[in-house]
Amino acid sequence: MIQSLADTLTLNNGLKIPGLGLGVYQIPDEEAPEIIKEAIINGYRAIDTASYYDNEVGTGLGVKKGLAATGLKREDLFVTSKIWNDHLSYDEAITAFEESLARLDLEYLDLYLIHWPGNNAFEESWKALETLHKAGKIKSIGVSNFQISHLEKLFSFATVTPVLNQIELHPKLTQHELREFCAKHDIKIQAWSPLMQGKLLTNPTILELAKKYNKSAAQIILHWDMQQDILVNVKSSKKERLISNADVFDFMISPEDMEKLTNLNENLRAGPDPDTFDF
Repeated sequence: MIQSLADTLTLNNGLKIPGLGLGVYQIPDEEAPEIIKEAIINGYRAIDTASYYDNEVGTGLGVKKGLAATGLKREDLFVTSKIWNDHLSYDEAITAFEESLARLDLEYLDLYLIHWPGNNAFEESWKALETLHKAGKIKSIGVSNFQISHLEKLFSFATVTPVLNQIELHPKLTQHELREFCAKHDIKIQAWSPLMQGKLLTNPTILELAKKYNKSAAQIILHWDMQQDILVNVKSSKKERLISNADVFDFMISPEDMEKLTNLNENLRAGPDPDTFDF
């Protein structure tokens, strides 16, 4: 179980990934450096961005500022970005990665994901990611927002199994079948929008449990993930929220209360449906 900011899970290629990371979606490029620096100072070791977020330059600067402020080395951090898979050819996918790496101003990425399956338009992109992985420019490759059908198609031509599937996951969308499928194939699950874009913070059941455990609603939800070894990226632009989001390791939720949270599931999404979303 993930029990501290320093705790990691081991991916199917042997690489270790921190259980709780900072996601920088919707953080402006000019604000990212200071936010990421503060996150690293306060113990975060995983940073998650994407070409679509339009803040890779600021993310790279934030990584450098954080390393300088703490004396850590690049290999102490786990940096992820994603390719916006706009029906790219093999060569276009290679170029997209090289442009991301240049904006980040890093020598390599720890993880690179295909952001969306895009109506099954990911074969060329995945083959490009495999090439970059074998060349050592990416330590791990994975996917985001892939359903079981997308993964089954990927398996039909992939020579490298994705290490991770980053999906929308929270108590209103528990993704049980997809999680079981990924576990069977040794693919880790990482949650995005774990708080359902803030919509769960006023849920009566969650507020009741927050009062019971003397925690915030957000801390209850994040611990629900941690207690199931679900990797999580949380977003915050405020230092105090960065610290609060990480304060989820000093309590345990009882099995009965874990079930209460899981039973909130309605298969309800805050984001797009991967089966129909295209660009």
